[in-house]
Amino acid sequence: MAVFTTGAELAPLTFVVTRADLIRYAGASLDFNPIHWSDRVAVKNGLPGVIAHGMYTMALAARALTTWAGDPAAVTDFSVRFTRPVIVPDDDSGVEVVISGVVKEVAEDGTAQVMVTAVSAGEKVLGQARATVRPGRLLDPAE
Repeated sequence: MAVFTTGAELAPLTFVVTRADLIRYAGASLDFNPIHWSDRVAVKNGLPGVIAHGMYTMALAARALTTWAGDPAAVTDFSVRFTRPVIVPDDDSGVEVVISGVVKEVAEDGTAQVMVTAVSAGEKVLGQARATVRPGRLLDPAE
């Protein structure tokens, strides 16, 4: 493992989201809002179709952070703003969500401030996504 420097880029990770993933997440989160499984209800509510749960999208970004860190306990703080929904088609292919990141600052104690970017269908779906990662935990971006 390497110590990151300001400006280090974290390699993009791609996640595929399907309707089956939304069903599993609904069961785990107890969020059965029909905009997450019914096109009819989603469209009736002004959406282009079924959308992923915002917290599921945030969880994908968190998973990328813990993958980069190599240790889930290394991520000590994480926050986002939801900017656009992830639209999930009714097919077996789903939709990709690509998570990338960059180290914006490294404090004297080695704690890294990481800015995370989440993109789906060419649109940024999370805004102001920031994480704090403890020192000595981040993997070398070249790995």
